[in-house]
Amino acid sequence: MGTNTSTNQTKISNILEFLEITPENIHIIIFPDWQQPEESLLLELDQAIKAVVTHPDSHQITLLIDINGINIEEANLFLSAVAMNLLIAESFDITAECEISLLEDINEFEREDLTSFIHATITLKHQNLPALTAFKIKNVPSYEIESFSNIPLIQLILNLGNRLFSELQWQDASEQYTKYIQINSEDAEIYWRLSQCYRNLNQLHKSFSILKEGIKNHPNNPRLHFSLIIDLRVNGYNQEAIISAENACQLLPNDYTFQILKYLTVPTIYDNQEEIPFYRQRYIQGLQNLIQQTSLKTAEERSNALAGIGRLTNFYLSYQAQNDVDLQRQYGKLVNEIMAANFPQWVVPLSMPEIQPQEKIRIGYVSHYLHTYSGTLWLTGWLRYCDHQNFEIYCYYTGNQPDRMTQQLKEDSDFFYHLPHNLPAVCEQIVADKLHILVYPEIGMDPSTMQMAGLRLAPVQCVAWGHPVTTGLPTIDYFLSSELMEGENPQEHYSEKLILLPNIGVSYPKPSIPPVVKSRSDYGLSDDDVLYLCCQAPFKYLPQYDFILAEIASRIPQAKFVFLRGTVLKPRLERAFAALGLNSEDYCVHLTIPERLDYLMINLLSDVYLDTFTWSGGNTSLEAIACNIPIVTCPGEFMRGRHTDSFLKLLGVTDTIAKNEAEYIEIAVKLGLDTAWRKSIVERMSQNQDRVFDDKTCVVGLEAFYKQVVEEKLASIS
Repeated sequence: MGTNTSTNQTKISNILEFLEITPENIHIIIFPDWQQPEESLLLELDQAIKAVVTHPDSHQITLLIDINGINIEEANLFLSAVAMNLLIAESFDITAECEISLLEDINEFEREDLTSFIHATITLKHQNLPALTAFKIKNVPSYEIESFSNIPLIQLILNLGNRLFSELQWQDASEQYTKYIQINSEDAEIYWRLSQCYRNLNQLHKSFSILKEGIKNHPNNPRLHFSLIIDLRVNGYNQEAIISAENACQLLPNDYTFQILKYLTVPTIYDNQEEIPFYRQRYIQGLQNLIQQTSLKTAEERSNALAGIGRLTNFYLSYQAQNDVDLQRQYGKLVNEIMAANFPQWVVPLSMPEIQPQEKIRIGYVSHYLHTYSGTLWLTGWLRYCDHQNFEIYCYYTGNQPDRMTQQLKEDSDFFYHLPHNLPAVCEQIVADKLHILVYPEIGMDPSTMQMAGLRLAPVQCVAWGHPVTTGLPTIDYFLSSELMEGENPQEHYSEKLILLPNIGVSYPKPSIPPVVKSRSDYGLSDDDVLYLCCQAPFKYLPQYDFILAEIASRIPQAKFVFLRGTVLKPRLERAFAALGLNSEDYCVHLTIPERLDYLMINLLSDVYLDTFTWSGGNTSLEAIACNIPIVTCPGEFMRGRHTDSFLKLLGVTDTIAKNEAEYIEIAVKLGLDTAWRKSIVERMSQNQDRVFDDKTCVVGLEAFYKQVVEEKLASIS
């Protein structure tokens, strides 16, 4: 089954009931060739049924016999003959030993659903190949008649569970894994897999519970601990996550991963504003403790620390909307020391290579995300509009989800290396290429990228704003920002030297926007609603701004705030709306958008896009501009809170940029009530779109910087 809805589950139950199949049993299927000579047919049926009957757990097995090619009366006659023969010759009463069910008139959809219950096939010498092909069970284990009785029941259960897991059939997989654990609790991997089933079914408490049960039975399994801590944190159970991290530290004292989680865990979602300074102070003290307790004297300590920083980054710290430069410097220094201890050959300063006649400046871009990903999508423009007469482009793709964007980057590069999940190999290649400048499109999201950035692989190393926060790493020299995005005294926010590129600093490709092919009713929304799109990740929404939505709703009864990424904010929204005597359920809509087309449809069907405070939209805002949705934004103190502000300024539509929270509310309300004004904003956005996308000016500025910094470095050593 592709989905696990209650409707589908009911359908499956009906099919099983119709076929008189016990769903709890182990289901084995055979596909006899009913057209073969009667003698050989009877012999094969005799052998297959005997193999099932003699299995040690035959009473738990249902043998399914496909009767495609024969009518049920004739099939029953053959089975009666086999049953009589086994009773006389072997004293087997097959009706008492196992269940047998004939599959008659099964349609395509019933076959597909039934496949989720088939544990194995028994291979016959003469099989009905068309019937076997129609069932599409190529991934189902197949056993010879002679060996089937030796296959443990638990292996059959595990095989089916793993197959369903790989096919993302979470409900069916969970049922098989539950059976498995009831028989054998010695396999820690199955606890993890079962937790992932529940997680994907959005049964979080079941997921937490099975992880805790797994930890109880396997207290030294790091994967179970790690999954529990991360999932608790992501879903807002912050204190429980910290307690679980402390427990993991006690059980696995040499695992540096849990030291990081113990000391540096901050919430992904804050329940109230007071939690922010509390957890920030906890992080400040925790970072000091972590630094003091980090020892790199032995090979084991160095290896453990390397593995720890390879699993985690301090990604969520910057969503507290504070100046993180000092904390980032401390963490960056720690990362650099760990990397230096493990790879001393890659931390020494490098001289700028001389540029020989006919040679070009060699620029490298390295990222885990050289595929369709918001943090690196704009890199296609930097490469597409590159001056290849003066620059030679090297790309290093360390992830492993290649797609059309990967191919585009490859075509626009002079050299493209795909080296997934192999840090030493990537570092060796970069050093061998003798780059003049190495650029990280982002640092702070992918742990392996953070590790690499803690090394010195090129004489000049830069980071761009794929993750718009200073790295704090002493090995990163420049931060490539935007002249339109930075506020006052911006250098104070960076450990790197700040470079302000023209306009928004990146050449973002214009999104391909489809025509409107769906209506609001397809998403349970009304044409009378004033739709406010709230499409940011939940961790961008800080609690001190929840009241803004309630204030808008109090002035626009038809307001609907459309959230697209889960329901984790619901408790906070309920409180904010209740404070104004409103029921958040009347205004807040939480949708699950399965496909990109649906995401773009929601954009096109919405009236207003509400940007987040302190950390504004990037990719989402640019897509909203492409969809001509008026955007309300209020620029923050730091660059990460000024993306949308810069986009609208470049677009030349600044009417919806607010100076403060009160003005933000006024603009949002006016857009909701004044349709004529809203249409005028839409019209101007539509006319000016080309100013924002595929900007070549920033590429010219970028390459001017590249030339300047190489010349300066060469001059300093001449």
